[in-house]
Amino acid sequence: MSNEGKNVKVHYVGTLDDGSKFDSSRDRGEPLAFTCMAGQMIPGFDEAVKNMAVGETITVTIPAAQAYGEPDPSKIIRMQFEALPGSEKLEIGMHPVLATPDGRPIPCVVVAKDEETITFDMNHELAGKDLTFEIELLEAE
Repeated sequence: MSNEGKNVKVHYVGTLDDGSKFDSSRDRGEPLAFTCMAGQMIPGFDEAVKNMAVGETITVTIPAAQAYGEPDPSKIIRMQFEALPGSEKLEIGMHPVLATPDGRPIPCVVVAKDEETITFDMNHELAGKDLTFEIELLEAE
């Protein structure tokens, strides 16, 4: 029986290829609630939950293309300090949140800096990575 369109609750633990944990609803002590196949989740996660039974636990590896995609070179932006006042104080590795002209937040990471410019990578931090999830379906209604 498909969970497509149903409101579901899951517990999950997400790990990378090296076994390091990047996220866990169990660590937060609160299950994740979403509508299955409604585009609220990465495609591979939705697909994994779609045919699960309540009470079932599965482990699935989701390729980057079905997770956060491959890194997009067009999302690496180099700009002059004067175009973004205060950016000269940022350091490589920092995670500032920039904004679009209409105010939407854009999380990024500072990847390079010289005397006149700063470079931001606006790709999702998990872009290009295969993700493994242990998922337990708690509810489907």
